[in-house]
Amino acid sequence: MKTIKISRKAGFTLVEIMIVVAIIGLLAAIAIPNFIKARATSQQTACLNNLRQFDAAIDMWALGTGQSTGAPIDVAAALSSNYLKMNINNSVPACPASGTYSVGNVGDTPQVSCSLSTLVLSPHKPQ
Repeated sequence: MKTIKISRKAGFTLVEIMIVVAIIGLLAAIAIPNFIKARATSQQTACLNNLRQFDAAIDMWALGTGQSTGAPIDVAAALSSNYLKMNINNSVPACPASGTYSVGNVGDTPQVSCSLSTLVLSPHKPQ
């Protein structure tokens, strides 16, 4: 009797591997811009919430100390733990997109602003 040996090598062909790599590349090309957009949107939301909290703290400070409209804001007093909830490090929350906050006078619109809000493609501009 003759025995026939079937030699079959286990593994993938080069074409199969190339197809899998192309599919993974296509999925990455679709997903990465969405992740970047989601990050920018979350940073914008966090910064706007910080600005809202700062504005409320300044209003409470101004009412509590009898400040009039146009008076300069004492940043250390207005943004202290008496009027503002501090972050986990017990300090004033910073802009998540590495912007800087600037404070105007009591009653200004806005009383607090972020340095990134004036950029044309700012992550802090409502869309």
